[in-house]
Amino acid sequence: MQLRRSTLARLQAPDAFAWLAGIEDTFIRAPSAKTGRTLDEYELTEHYARWREDLALFAELGVRAVRYGIPWYRVNPAPGVWDFASADGPLERLLALGIEPIVDLVHYGVPSWIDGAFLHPQYDAYVAEYAARVAERYQGRIHAYTPLNEPRVTAWYCGRLGWWPPHQRGWRGFTRVMLGVCRGIVATSRALRAVDPEIVALHVDATDLYEPAQPDVADLAALRQELVFFALDLISGKLREGHPLFAWALAHGATAAELAWFTSHALELDVVGINLYPLFSQKRVMRTERGLRLRMSYAAPAIVERLGELYFQRYARPILISETASRGSLRRRRSWLDGSVAAVRSLRARGVPLVGYTWWPLFSLIGWAYREGAKPAHDYLQPMGLWDLAPSASGLERVRTPLVDAYRELVAGGSAAVGRLAQREPSDASLTSRS
Repeated sequence: MQLRRSTLARLQAPDAFAWLAGIEDTFIRAPSAKTGRTLDEYELTEHYARWREDLALFAELGVRAVRYGIPWYRVNPAPGVWDFASADGPLERLLALGIEPIVDLVHYGVPSWIDGAFLHPQYDAYVAEYAARVAERYQGRIHAYTPLNEPRVTAWYCGRLGWWPPHQRGWRGFTRVMLGVCRGIVATSRALRAVDPEIVALHVDATDLYEPAQPDVADLAALRQELVFFALDLISGKLREGHPLFAWALAHGATAAELAWFTSHALELDVVGINLYPLFSQKRVMRTERGLRLRMSYAAPAIVERLGELYFQRYARPILISETASRGSLRRRRSWLDGSVAAVRSLRARGVPLVGYTWWPLFSLIGWAYREGAKPAHDYLQPMGLWDLAPSASGLERVRTPLVDAYRELVAGGSAAVGRLAQREPSDASLTSRS
């Protein structure tokens, strides 16, 4: 199939590069058993009320494409019921501004009427129907979608920790949720293409780099690194007998028939999106007096190069940084912007097709601890954006920072800031990874 029209499709050209931004769009509508709170970032950051103002910030940056989520629970509030009021306004406005939305269809949460969430026996049918209705509504105008943001993090919080529906715990819960999530990704991707064969999918997952602190935990660190690729390997049909996770998955709740289903329904990965944060993405596995522990440390920009190489070696597909930012002072955020962009430039000079960069979020987000906490929402603000959010008598004001001009300069420069993609020798990448 020949891809064309969308920003993601045009990124196949060697001199192409996309600068993007996005607004945090976590939608967990199930109330916390402890506090009764929900976690809808658009509600908490007042984006539902201020979306016209917020979309104007994208235009101020000069970006020509953005990752933008729509709330499934509002679009599809009951089985067979559709209400596009919350999606039409922002998506139509983005198109009018000449900005292409890469529509984020599922961002952790599902409508409350889907009992069991990702473990509902009809989940894949429900999410495929939702995707098809969205694609039909915007057919010919929106050409790029993210079927589901961060399947591994979804499986972790919904299946391993039990914080979000379906509230499973342990590695078996993680595996069962992962299988359900990934069946949904496959069903969504096929439903989108059935509506419009030219739709391009950005397959986004969070990424981490695991390293052993002592030689005797090297195998455990290697296992955790393989789990980083679990979802992408599953949907692309790579998780078959002989794969490092094949026996592990069988021992933790998967069946051979389920894994074989993914092999026979494998997706071709159009563009691989990696969500990478210096405060979360570098982890050391260590043995302590209290047992095995994972310790996070703030990563240097070199982690971008290391992970970019890993993904290209594994998938031999175009890679897009679909989320990145630092948290804290403007100096720290600017340092990460400069360092990570330099790392992108270095990767492209070595022939790794890193084709886009997304600063996420556009403005501060509300930390997930809000759902389990008791303080006002503004006490959970995380300063990670190009704009800050500041509480005022009229709500959360969008406060422009010097990072806006720095990012505008990068956007205006196009691919020049990261250089032309060098020709890579075929032997340098595992081109058999799509088999």
